[in-house]
Order: sequence, then C-alpha cells, then structure tokens
Amino acid sequence: MELVKNFKQSKITKYIFIALIGSVLLAISSKIKIPFYPVPMTMQTLVVLMIGIAFGWKLGLATISLYLFEGIIGLPVFSGTPEKGVGLVYFTGPTMGYLIGFLVAAYFSGKFNYNHNLLETFLKLLFATSFIYLLGMTWLGFLIGWEKPIFKLGAQPFLLAELFKVLIVSATVNHIKKLKKLI
Repeated sequence: MELVKNFKQSKITKYIFIALIGSVLLAISSKIKIPFYPVPMTMQTLVVLMIGIAFGWKLGLATISLYLFEGIIGLPVFSGTPEKGVGLVYFTGPTMGYLIGFLVAAYFSGKFNYNHNLLETFLKLLFATSFIYLLGMTWLGFLIGWEKPIFKLGAQPFLLAELFKVLIVSATVNHIKKLKKLI
C-alpha cells in the first residue's frame, strides 16, 4: 500500500514539474517577438498547441491554467508585461478573451488524434486555434464596443502569422507527439 502511495505522489510531482516547465516555456514564448507583417508575432499560440499535443488535454489544461494563474497573481508572464501592467488588471484587459482561448485550444489540440495527413492535421489545429480568436474577439467586443471593427482589430492583423504557426506545428506534429510518450 505504501508503494502505491509513493508511486502516486511521485507521479503527481512529475506532472507538477512538467506543468511548471510548460508554463515557463509559454511565458518565454510570450516575450519572443518576431518581425512579421502587418504586426510582430509572439510564439504563444504555437507553444499552446504544442503543449496540448505533447502533454495531452488534461495536463495541457493544467499547464495553461497554471500559466494564467501566474499572470493573474502578478508574475510578468503575459506578452507586454510588466511594461503594460501585471496581474488581474492586465488579465481582464483587451487580451483576456485570447488568454482564455488558450485553454480551449490546448484542450482540442490535446484531444485530437493525429495521423500523417498534413491537411487533416492542419485543419484540426486551425479549428483549435480558432477558439483563441473567437473568444478574444468576443471579449474585445464587450470591452470596446461592438460598433468598432472587431475582426479588423482583433484577428485580421494576426491571421497570416497564425496560419504560419499552425503550419509549423502541423508539419512537426509527429515529433511533438513523441514527447507525450516521455510523460
């Protein structure tokens, strides 16, 4: 009985460590700004998809939740922090919907089964990523008003970069899945 208890504790410790590593990678990815037209891109959505695929939907959700919690309590893990503020005030700003969308994207990217069909994989990951933008634009509309051009402000500038990132993850999905076997 003691052996089972120790095994469960070590498994929980392992998952906590993996979630911490994932949240650190996500925080780092939020600080990487790559010049891209029409706006610079961060690597957050790419890492969110990778976390879902590599960690699976349960640990992926836990990792993204930990990342969001870290940001809400004031750690400068979000893109634009600490320059544009930190904590709950920053979280509930214009990017909150996108950040919540990370949870849905990680869930779907972790839940889907992937094969060697690049187009099918691309469409699945595009579906998962779309929730980041749907929730982001919905929150943005509530925050700044629906009379503003929400799509033009909240999605259009990022679409080309997003398609590029989804293509990168799609092309490497089989390598990313190998990480899941290590977990």
